[in-house]
Amino acid sequence: MLPLIQNFAKMSNRYIPHTPEDIQHMLERIGVDSVDALYADVPQEVIFRGEYALPEGLSEIELRDWFKNLGAKNKSLTVFGGQGAYDHYAPSVIPHLLSRSEFYTAYTPYQPEISQGTLQYIFEYQSMISELTGLEATNASMYDGATATAEAAFMMVASARKRNTVLISATVAPRVVEVVKTYAGFHGVEIREIPEIDGVTDLNALNSMLEADDVAGVILPQPNKYGIIEDFTGVADAIHARKALFTINADPSTLAVLKSPAEWGADIACGDGQSLGMPLMFGGPYLGFMSCGKNQLRKMPGRVVGATKDASGNRCYVLTLQAREQHIRREKATSNICSNQSLMALYATIYLALMGESGLREVNLISANGAHYLYKKLIESGKFEAAFQKPFLKEFTVKTTLDINKINKKLADAGIMGGIALGDGLVSFAVTEKRTKDEIDTLVSLMLED
Repeated sequence: MLPLIQNFAKMSNRYIPHTPEDIQHMLERIGVDSVDALYADVPQEVIFRGEYALPEGLSEIELRDWFKNLGAKNKSLTVFGGQGAYDHYAPSVIPHLLSRSEFYTAYTPYQPEISQGTLQYIFEYQSMISELTGLEATNASMYDGATATAEAAFMMVASARKRNTVLISATVAPRVVEVVKTYAGFHGVEIREIPEIDGVTDLNALNSMLEADDVAGVILPQPNKYGIIEDFTGVADAIHARKALFTINADPSTLAVLKSPAEWGADIACGDGQSLGMPLMFGGPYLGFMSCGKNQLRKMPGRVVGATKDASGNRCYVLTLQAREQHIRREKATSNICSNQSLMALYATIYLALMGESGLREVNLISANGAHYLYKKLIESGKFEAAFQKPFLKEFTVKTTLDINKINKKLADAGIMGGIALGDGLVSFAVTEKRTKDEIDTLVSLMLED
């Protein structure tokens, strides 16, 4: 990207409106000598200094062929990995509805009188996520599950005021923990990890850590990074007794069959909506969701859409809550998220509407059956052993002495994405409703080949 920017002044391109004079004026206004100076904090070793492999001007048919050949370089695999991104089935109607122009260009509905369609589906999205989490309010919405968890940490600190420490379980997915720590580092929030024991949160350690007077809240996962369904009985009472808040980072798809965050006594629920049928898409875009109880509503970032009636008595939708500090007094804001993942929220809304309660239950039943079948086959092989004697749904972790990286390379050559190595011989597998018995048997056969 940098060479392209460096050549702005030399280029004549109708899509780049800035003249050399414009660029120089802007540089002088912000007090730097050159465009290069804008990127002074970027490590020199990661800056691309070569020529871009872009073709000359092409006709439409040539351009289509060029992109077709480029796309063919992507290899689509049969996925048995998880760790927060799952290969669930998406009904074919979703992309057709999503690509309609009135949806595809959807953005934050600043003018409710002309944004009724957008407001309606956001309202429906909020209603569905609230039903899954059991909590009273849901925002619209967050960038992804990791940043939503970081926002939940800030929310708990803002509610506690004079406390600035958040406890997060070591069984939360590592990438989520790292994002939370990164966000916290720039906000003066201290993050302390609760140790794990036998694959789950060490609740005795949690109780000891809660004795400190500076704990604003606690973040626990459901299911956790090993796929284990943790037991949080009595946890909410212990947290609330210390006047702290309780957040559960959840996989929303599993909430169709597992106890909801509200049933565990959580004050906030957050996570990634990718499991609601969204394709893996090489890492995004995904959708962060967040729900909370009424007591935390005014600390929640983003927007809340509500239903009301217009002057004629007809049902209509409005932006019920959006913190003005996010627009004006930004330094006072809990968060500066002002837009939302509207298109992805619509994706989740269509998916949930199509699947319904029975459909989501069936997704989890088929996924669980497949996961337990694969688990059984791996243990019976003698090459894998149980890492933990704990309940799981669609994802599990086993232990092996096999070279999993070598095996995964062989699997990839055969068109399969295998398990994810977690270190110390631990391997995580996920099975969704898309995986067939034949695919599972093929996976096991290839893994056990000499």
